[in-house]
Amino acid sequence: MSASLSLRPTLYEETVPGGGHTSFVLKRGQLLRITDIQGGANVSLLLLNAMEKSERLNLPDTLKCQHTAKLTAGHCLYSDMGRVLAAITADSCGWHDSFGGVLNADEVRQKYGAGRYQELRNGFFRNGTDNLLVEMGKWNLNVQDLLMVLNLFSKVTVDEEGGFVFQSGNSKADDYIELYAPMDTLVILTALQHPLDPAPEYAPKPVQLSWHKIESDGISVLCRTSRPENGRGFHNTERLYI
Repeated sequence: MSASLSLRPTLYEETVPGGGHTSFVLKRGQLLRITDIQGGANVSLLLLNAMEKSERLNLPDTLKCQHTAKLTAGHCLYSDMGRVLAAITADSCGWHDSFGGVLNADEVRQKYGAGRYQELRNGFFRNGTDNLLVEMGKWNLNVQDLLMVLNLFSKVTVDEEGGFVFQSGNSKADDYIELYAPMDTLVILTALQHPLDPAPEYAPKPVQLSWHKIESDGISVLCRTSRPENGRGFHNTERLYI
């Protein structure tokens, strides 16, 4: 744990096992740290406005307004209403993928084999679509609400022919990303391999989550000032709480 983070009150910690999934509301003013415990993790992440869940993460707008194809510290994660669902205030990994999406059950079976519960019990092969839908159902959401996901800890580049290329080894053990919430944000995630990961074995890695209380929104200054658009995005968000 970094020296700066160790000075912030820790509210709660938990580990999401490889193949696991969870969901929760990251309250306004809280910070979530997600840590790759072993290296090589991937976390597929959905974000929504916890008060009005029809407002959710819009990755095209997030990339377009910040003039980037990769996401890292200083960037904001925008909703389709131009508000900031979360701000990336720290990141030791340096690149998080917004292209890859998640696999469904048929795609996992084609890539890794059967992996059935009947033989493997709790070690059966899970898929991102079903994992996310399980969590979404807890919040009265369904398949029509499963839109865009951000794949944390994974790096995907584009070759000269326009094809996506997965870059192995992007995230090392203890790499982390910190998400600051300027609004009450519903977080839904699953820890599964990236769809483009060429590794032939089903072997998703665990991640650690820790919630922290932040005494001042000064932690968001980097994100607020990295682009003029981000200052406006925070303004749009803060109007919710007038």
